[in-house]
Parts: sequence; C-alpha cells; structure tokens
Amino acid sequence: MLKKTLAATMLTTMALAPVAAQAEYPEKPVEFVNPWPPGDLEDVLTRMIAEDFQNEYGVPAAVVNKPGGGGGPFPGAVEVAGAKPDGYTVGSFIVAVPVVGPQIGIPELNPNPFEPLGAFLTYPFVIVAGKDAPYDDVDGLAEYAKENDVALGHFGAPLIPTKVTMALANEKGFSFGSDAAFDMLDCNSLASGDVDVMNTTLQLVLPCIDDIKVLASIGGERISLTPDAPTVSEISPTLDIALWNGLFVHKDTPADVREKIIAVAEKTMKSERAQKLAEETGALVYWQSADDTQALIEKNIETLGNIDSMLSQ
Repeated sequence: MLKKTLAATMLTTMALAPVAAQAEYPEKPVEFVNPWPPGDLEDVLTRMIAEDFQNEYGVPAAVVNKPGGGGGPFPGAVEVAGAKPDGYTVGSFIVAVPVVGPQIGIPELNPNPFEPLGAFLTYPFVIVAGKDAPYDDVDGLAEYAKENDVALGHFGAPLIPTKVTMALANEKGFSFGSDAAFDMLDCNSLASGDVDVMNTTLQLVLPCIDDIKVLASIGGERISLTPDAPTVSEISPTLDIALWNGLFVHKDTPADVREKIIAVAEKTMKSERAQKLAEETGALVYWQSADDTQALIEKNIETLGNIDSMLSQ
C-alpha cells in the first residue's frame, strides 16, 4: 500500500510540475550568409537587416560573406542548405540560387531546398565598356566584335547576367573572343585591361561612372542614374529578366521563425537609410512577399529556359 501511495504521489507531482519552456527564437547568434564579397548592394542591405535584427531581438546578428570563386553563389548556398532549419542561418541570395542552382549538378541544391522569405532588391545591373572603347552601344559593339576579339568579364558562366549577355550577343550575330569569371568586377577591372566589356552592378562602377560607357542595363526598366542606356529587354524583348536578391531559409524552417525575420527585413527596407541607398545607386529597394517572390522565381525559370534554348542553337 505504501509503495502504491508513493507511486501515485510521484505521478501526481510529475503531472503538476511545470514543463520546461522551449526557448523562444532567437536565443543565440544569427548568421546571414551572403555568397559575394563585401561592398555591393545586397551586402550593404543585408547588413542593415542584421543590424536591425540585433537591435530588435537582442542577440548578435552578422553577415558572413562566402564568395564562390567566380563560379556562382553556390558555396554559400550549400552552407545554408546544410544548416539546421532553425532560422539561425539565413541566405541572402540572388535569383540564380533558386533558378540556376538546382540545374547545375550540385546535390545539396537539387531539388531546391529553399523557400523565399521575400525579395528586397533589384540590382541596377549593367553591361559596360571603357571610355575609350570604339563603340558606344550594343549595336556598335556587335559590329566591332565581328572583326575583333572582345574579352567579356562576368561573375560566372551559369549566372543569369552572363547568359543574358551571351544571348544578346547571339541575337546580334557575334560572339565574344574570350570570357572569364571574376569575384569582383569594378573600375579596376576595366582600367587594368583584364576585360573589354563586363556585366556588373552599377554600384561597383559608380566611382568611375564618368570614365566608362554603359551600353545597356539588365532589368525591366531603365536605371535612374543612367537614363540614356536602354535595357536589354528594350533591345530584345525575349530577354526580359531582372536581377534581384532576397532572403531564403530551408523549407523546414518553422513559420513563427520566418515571421520574425520577415518583420525585421520589411521594416528595414522601408527605412530612410535603405531608401536613401536606392536614390544614390539607382537600385530598387522594397519588400516583396514570399508568395510573390515564389511566383517571380517560377516566371524566371521559364524565361531562363527560353534563353538556354537560344544559346543551345
């Protein structure tokens, strides 16, 4: 009888004991993985998000740069794909990660392990040449390249700006004499003679904007800082695709965790300092919902499929 009484007492005590509360996110440092070197627009804006996240939740938050060696942003993406889906490792990725990543033979990215939290940046991406180049626009480049070797610099052969540039050359009836991938394409890249033409973000060449020629921009609308340069889609409507960046997490990341990250990121993009950056650089800075971003990804996959078909002919 005594044993039964003791057992019953223990069970009652256990039932009444408070259950250990599950730690509320976030309780430890959060990393935002940017697969490019520091300094470009996605890096600056992601650092704003990290700063606001730290202020909002009181835990350390930092941007970790994981460049891909000129072959694309995939090392950083692979790291996010392999991390625990708990919201402590967040990807700040360009469109190429969900659109191109699953197609190029990287097991960690196929099938696509990510879902977007939202998009926040459309790059002012440009095709540029040096000021002394013997051509002023894409048609002039085409005529020159038919008789001369032109070296193209890009951020990686699988990436969308590179494919768009190659497809534009294809439509104009020429090909580049050579091309190479770089981690950084800025004023020094042209000044050093490493490349004759390059596709890069306007942010990286703003310091020498008076010493270069912007032949075209890649996106749906002209860039405010270079209004005379046509978009690639104006030149060739079949190449209508924009370069954007967003936040991504693993598909298994809990909804409440996502909501906390989204709340900070959306507030950051609406902030005065983020909008000032947009005015200064010609970038589009905004917050686009997860659903709308997913729809954009599906549209981009279709457009890129058409571009790949053009390049394979």
